[in-house]
Amino acid sequence: TEQLTFLSIIFMMIVFGNGSVLITLFMSKNRKSRMNFFIMHLAFADLMVGLINVLTDIIWRITIGFYAGNIACKVVRFSQVLVTYSSTYVLVSLSIDRYDAITHPMNFSRSWRGARFLIAAAWTISFIFSIPAILLNEKTMVKGHPQCWIALEQWQWQIYITLVALSLFFLPAFIIATCYMIIVRTIWSKSRATAFTKSASKYKKSKKLQVFILCWSPYFVWDLLQVYGLIPNTQTTIALSTFIQSLAPLNSAANPFIYCMFSTTVSKNT
Repeated sequence: TEQLTFLSIIFMMIVFGNGSVLITLFMSKNRKSRMNFFIMHLAFADLMVGLINVLTDIIWRITIGFYAGNIACKVVRFSQVLVTYSSTYVLVSLSIDRYDAITHPMNFSRSWRGARFLIAAAWTISFIFSIPAILLNEKTMVKGHPQCWIALEQWQWQIYITLVALSLFFLPAFIIATCYMIIVRTIWSKSRATAFTKSASKYKKSKKLQVFILCWSPYFVWDLLQVYGLIPNTQTTIALSTFIQSLAPLNSAANPFIYCMFSTTVSKNT
């Protein structure tokens, strides 16, 4: 089907793009730079999104059911949620790191302790937010096929989707946007020299924030409208909903191209 083809294309983009970034970093003389440390973790998290999220989604669409045991169901769902959160929160930690580099340049030299703390915090937060996936997912029969599924009442779904949207989209987007707004204001206030003006303009047009919002907003806006009953349940909306669900991994496919096309970070010592 078209959706299976679309997912296969996203899978190849994620694996090729992030795999290439990781190989480039491992071969680079500057792979131990602070910025490349963050990019390496982001590329790894995004690669896992492809291998764990997208690949299993492709397999499930082919088999139409989940034929492993209940423990496998919980482990797979937990892993899917973990890598999704980690991709998002490593991006948040990278934004906080850039904020620290611009606003506290004198303290930035003690870099590595702070960098490791931010990455450890990103993975720890992701782990904590993923725990409900173990508790809620169960193997159950849905329309005659075994599925790895969360069975909730409508009001419970509303709470669940709202919390996921807040923790996975709205809160990270707010933190990233705040970091870059402070960065721009700091650069403009320090100097109006050409170099600083160009730097401010670069951060003002942050591709990372734009792509993050562009990739995730259709998914969460649609889910929230649907779970609160603001979208009619018709054949057309069901088909559209399935397609929009497929857009979730797009951010992981876009990230490596952002760093390669709009940044020199992968090759420079920053």
